[in-house]
Amino acid sequence: MLLVVAATLAFVWLVAPFSGAILWAVIAAVLFEPLNARLLRALHERRGIAAAITLLVIVTVVVVPAMLLAAAMLREGTAFYALVRSGEIDFGRLFTETQGRLPGWARRWLADIGLGDIAGLRTRLGQGFANSFQLLAGQVISIGQGTFGFFLALGVMLYLTFFLLRDGHAIAARIERAIPLAADQRAVLIAQFVTVIRATIKGSLIVAILQGATGGIVFWAIGIPGALLWGVAMGVFSLFPAIGTGLVWVPVTAYLFASGAIWQGSVLFLCGFFIISSVDNVVRPILVGRDARMPDYVVLIATLGGFEGMGFNGFVVGPVIAALFMAVWQIFATTDRAGADAGMPDGDMSPQDLASL
Repeated sequence: MLLVVAATLAFVWLVAPFSGAILWAVIAAVLFEPLNARLLRALHERRGIAAAITLLVIVTVVVVPAMLLAAAMLREGTAFYALVRSGEIDFGRLFTETQGRLPGWARRWLADIGLGDIAGLRTRLGQGFANSFQLLAGQVISIGQGTFGFFLALGVMLYLTFFLLRDGHAIAARIERAIPLAADQRAVLIAQFVTVIRATIKGSLIVAILQGATGGIVFWAIGIPGALLWGVAMGVFSLFPAIGTGLVWVPVTAYLFASGAIWQGSVLFLCGFFIISSVDNVVRPILVGRDARMPDYVVLIATLGGFEGMGFNGFVVGPVIAALFMAVWQIFATTDRAGADAGMPDGDMSPQDLASL
């Protein structure tokens, strides 16, 4: 057992630099396994060809659009940063104008909470946003410098995805046999793992894409600059249950009303409340099914914890760990209760039962 633990830890240390690529390869293989299974039946069990076609579909419908979106977002972010640096966009001035349009009670409330110093607040806001966008520009440069590492990880992910699609069932069977649980318990655990990955992807990432795209289109339609950046921001925030896209469109709606853009604010409020926020309630049950959902508070805590510990990968790893935690405890509780029921029969016992005990 010591040798097994040592070899496992050494292997984990060895592949740790590509942990993200391995994670997304597993996710892609699980998510596209139904398509691969259909191709496998159509191609008379030619596993290599079916896996290659499925991988081509993944590249076409996922990888290429994601790279194009990232490139467009970087271009728009760079242009937005240039406007901030040149002074064409002055967040301090915008805040000052908005505060001047507020009613007296609102201005007094801002003064009570320490936001009444207009000049000082304007300077701090300007410096804060300038520093933020300077940090963003530094991140863009670092991404450009790490292009080789990115494409190396992408290549590892696609390469591993092919073999998981081709040999996934055999690998899963070996892992299942190695788990030190009863056969029915292993089946429940593996099924829960697959269900949670699909639920997380379909119920979180796809909904995030839909909400971000809807929000970006609404922002573009009412003439708000940087619609792509706002849409991506709403897509990211939608990954957090109970917080969601409201962190973006609610403050923007309040600013539009305060600055006198009544019709834009009304359109954004109606679209945000009835369309953007409703995507999650309408689409998620269709894609996932209500039985696969965890409580929202568990998803929120797990997502925040995963993001804090693992960055973007934590959006998936956090809920998966939480679901496995719940599944393991459910198995333990069921087994323990079954043993207790077997040892403590209910009802009155006859003298023969007492004698046998």
